[in-house]
Amino acid sequence: MNNDIVGMLLKAWTVLVIAFLFIPIGVVILYSFNGGRILFIWEEFSTFWYAAALDNHRILNALDVSLRSALLNVAISVALGTAAGIAIARHAGVWTKPFMFLVGLILVTPELVSAIGQVIWFNRVGLDQGIFRLAIAHSLFNTALVTVIVRARAEGISQTLEEAAGDLGAPPWRSFLQVTLPLMLPAVIAGALLSFTYSFDNVMISLFVQRPGASSLPVYILSSFKAGLRGDVAAVVVMTLCVTIVLVVLSALLLRGGARRVNAF
Repeated sequence: MNNDIVGMLLKAWTVLVIAFLFIPIGVVILYSFNGGRILFIWEEFSTFWYAAALDNHRILNALDVSLRSALLNVAISVALGTAAGIAIARHAGVWTKPFMFLVGLILVTPELVSAIGQVIWFNRVGLDQGIFRLAIAHSLFNTALVTVIVRARAEGISQTLEEAAGDLGAPPWRSFLQVTLPLMLPAVIAGALLSFTYSFDNVMISLFVQRPGASSLPVYILSSFKAGLRGDVAAVVVMTLCVTIVLVVLSALLLRGGARRVNAF
């Protein structure tokens, strides 16, 4: 009987925690369909603000900046992070622990500290192009993230497959491209998707390193709230949320599928 009561209490607590986490998201989604001029005063169900958001050139410009900087950030972080992850897994040495300490330090450094440091660095080197500033700033964290993901997957892949390819006459580059990389591809793609998501949603670093005329979508959303809560802002938030959820789910599925594929070997 006591076990039944404890079980019911745990279930009730779980429901409360889920409600605490997701009710604010549900409220934003619901009120994004409010056709009234004032967001928090419900008038009628309407998709007007979604059409208005997609017809707003400032929103579209901010979206373009976010997409281009996020894609460039993905290219940088995946290239550097994949190489670093493979090097750590395949050529470990005395440098491995200090390097992983630096990677971990990047992951736990507060965004405010990182943002201020990058602003100073960008100004010293004279990097003024807004898209590149955003992409490079975001790629610092994402390179470390991709490194951790690729390293974990690379360590789970037996080197015997690469050695067998070498015994059959394949040079190292061909062994990597035809054996190692296909097995690690789910982790690489998952890292790319998470890298894109982080860059696309980032506010703190983007707010500091952005240049005039190159504001990202999250920064535009933040600045829009200063003028009052508008329905088009809520619509943009919901669309951004949908993109984030899709990318995170795809990343999880790819990592899960990659783990099964590696275990098969």
